[in-house]
Amino acid sequence: MKQVQSIIASFCVFLMATQTYAQQQPPPHWYSSVTRPYEPKEMPPVNVSSTQRLVSLLRGGKLYLSLQDAIALALENNIDIEVERYLYPLAEADLLRAQAGSSTQGFSTATTGGTTGLNAGGVPSFLGNYGGGGTGSGFAASPNPNGFDPTINSTIQWGHITSPQQNTITTGTTSLVSTNKLANFNIQENFVTGGTATLSYNNTFSEQNAYLNLFNPVTTAYFDLVVAQPLLQGFGLALNNRTIRVAKNNLRAADIVFKQQVVVTVGTVVQAYWLLVSANEDVEVKRKALALAQKLYNDNKRQVEVGTLAPIEIVRAEAEIAADEQALVTSQTTVLQQETILKNALTRNGLANPAVLAAGIVATDKIKIPEVEKIQPIQDLVASGLDNRPELQQGRVQLENQKIALTGTRNLMLPTLSAFADVRNSALSGDPNSLPSPGNTAPFATNQNPYFIGGYGNVLGQLFGRNFPNYSLGVTLSIPLRNRAAEANYATAAVNLRQSELSVQKLINQIHVDVQNALITVQQARAQYSSAVKSRILQEQTLDAEQKKFAVGASTPFLVIQAQRDLATAGGVEVVAEATYIQARLQLDIATGRVLDVYNIEVDEAKKGRVSRAPSALPVAEPRQ
Repeated sequence: MKQVQSIIASFCVFLMATQTYAQQQPPPHWYSSVTRPYEPKEMPPVNVSSTQRLVSLLRGGKLYLSLQDAIALALENNIDIEVERYLYPLAEADLLRAQAGSSTQGFSTATTGGTTGLNAGGVPSFLGNYGGGGTGSGFAASPNPNGFDPTINSTIQWGHITSPQQNTITTGTTSLVSTNKLANFNIQENFVTGGTATLSYNNTFSEQNAYLNLFNPVTTAYFDLVVAQPLLQGFGLALNNRTIRVAKNNLRAADIVFKQQVVVTVGTVVQAYWLLVSANEDVEVKRKALALAQKLYNDNKRQVEVGTLAPIEIVRAEAEIAADEQALVTSQTTVLQQETILKNALTRNGLANPAVLAAGIVATDKIKIPEVEKIQPIQDLVASGLDNRPELQQGRVQLENQKIALTGTRNLMLPTLSAFADVRNSALSGDPNSLPSPGNTAPFATNQNPYFIGGYGNVLGQLFGRNFPNYSLGVTLSIPLRNRAAEANYATAAVNLRQSELSVQKLINQIHVDVQNALITVQQARAQYSSAVKSRILQEQTLDAEQKKFAVGASTPFLVIQAQRDLATAGGVEVVAEATYIQARLQLDIATGRVLDVYNIEVDEAKKGRVSRAPSALPVAEPRQ
C-alpha cells in the first residue's frame, strides 16, 4: 500500500511541474488552468437586428437618406460585410493551429457583390472575386508532422499473471504467479528546429512467488531523456515555422479581403443610391410630361367648345395623357423596386421590419456634375490603383505564401540525417525475499546487498543520485537513391510559383486597363451629359415656340404633342446621362482603389460595425408659397 501511495504522490508532483506549459488567463476557478484547453470557446450568436441609426432616419413614414447615411448603414448592417467579419476569428484560429504545429485550413477569399437593379450595367467587372478560392498553406507533407504542443502521456496498470514454467532454473517454480503494478509517465515536446525531446519516468512494482529472486516485492524505476534532431531533411527554423509565417500572412490577407468586401459593398450601395436618385428624377420628368399633356388637353377642350378646333384633337390629347400616365407608372415602379434593393443592402433583417418596408426613401443628395472636369495624369491614377487595389495586395500575399511553401518542398529533397542522444538513470529497491525453497522454512535468498533494500524513497535516491547511468549517442541516415518524387514535387511547386508571379503581373496589367477604360468612360459620360443638357434646353425652346405659335393659330396640336414628346425624351436622356456620369466616376474610384478615401470610410469602424459619424440632419421643409 505504501508503494501505491508513493507512486500517486509522484504523479501529482509530476502534474504540478508540467502546468507551466499551459497558456492561461487568470482562472475563475482553481482548476481552470487544467481544464481551459479542453473547453470549447463558444461563438456568440449572430445579430440580425439593424442598428439604431436606421430608426433615427425614419420620420413620418419616410426614410431620409443622404449618401453618407446610406454608406454608414451599409457598414453597420450589410450582411455581406458581417459575413466577412468572421474572417478574423478564422484567421486567428489558423494561427493558433499553426503555432500548435498543425496544418492550416485557410479561408475563402471570395467577396459578394450586391444587385443594384435598373439598367445600369450592374457592378463593374473588377468588383468580382479577386482572390480565387481561398488561403491556405499549400504545403506538401511536412518533414516533421509532430505538433509543437507538449503532450503528457501516462499508463497506470495492475495485472495478475500466472505463467507455467518449463524449467525452474531462474524462478524455482513450475507456476510463476506475478502481481505487477505500473505507473509510467512521459512528456514529449517538439521544437521549431525540427527536433524532439521525450522525458520518461517509469515505475514497476512486482511481487512473485519465485523464491530464487533476491528481492520480493521489488520496485524498479528509471528516468529517461531522449533527444533527436534532424540535420538535413526537417532541419531549421525557416522550414518548421513556415506554417506560422503563412498564418500570420493570412491575418493580413483577412484584412485585405475584408477591405475588399467593404469596397464591393460600398460601390454597390453608392451605385444603388444614385440609381434611386436618377429614378426619382425620371419620375419628375414623366410628371412634367403628363402635366404638359394635361394642359394641352384642357386647351384643346376649350377651343373645341368655342368651335375653333376639331373634336378629334381632344381624342389625340387624351391618348397622349394615357401614354404619359403609363410611362409615369412604369417610372414609379422602378423607384419602388430600387428602394427595395437599397433597403435590403442597408439592413440586417431585410424587409422584415414593417416600418422599413412601408417607408419610402427620400434621397437628400442630388447628382452634381462639376462644371470643369478635374485633370489627373494617367500615371498618377495607375499608381494609385497599384498601391490601393485590394486584389493586388492579396495576390502579393499569396505569392509570398507560395515562396514560403517552396522552402519546405526544397527541404524534402534532402536525405534524412538525424542525431539522437539518450540519457537514462535506473533504480531498484525492495524487500529481501522471504520465500523459502520447497521443503525448507528459512528464506532461500540471502546475503542481499543492503543498498537495494528499502522503499520508494530509496528508488528516488538512486534516480537523483545517478547511481546507475546509461548514455547513448548516434545518428541515422537514409538516402533515397533516385529521389524522383521529391524532384517532381519541387518542380511542380516551382512552376506554380512562376505561374502565380505571372498572374500577379497579369493583374497589374489589368489595373492599367481598368484605369484607362474608366477614365475613357468618364470622359465619354461627360460629353454625353453636356450633349444631353444642350438637347434638353433646345427642346424646351422648341416646345415654347410651338406653344406660342399654336396660341396664335400658326401651329397644330399634333406639332405641339410631338414637341412635348421630344422634350420628355430629352429630359429622360439627360437623367440617364447624369446616372452614367456618376457611375463612371464610381468606376474610376474603384479602378484606382480610392473608394474608401473618397467616401471617408474608416476600415476599423467597418470592422466594429459602428460608424462614429452622426446621421445627417433631416432637411428642413420649404415654406409653402
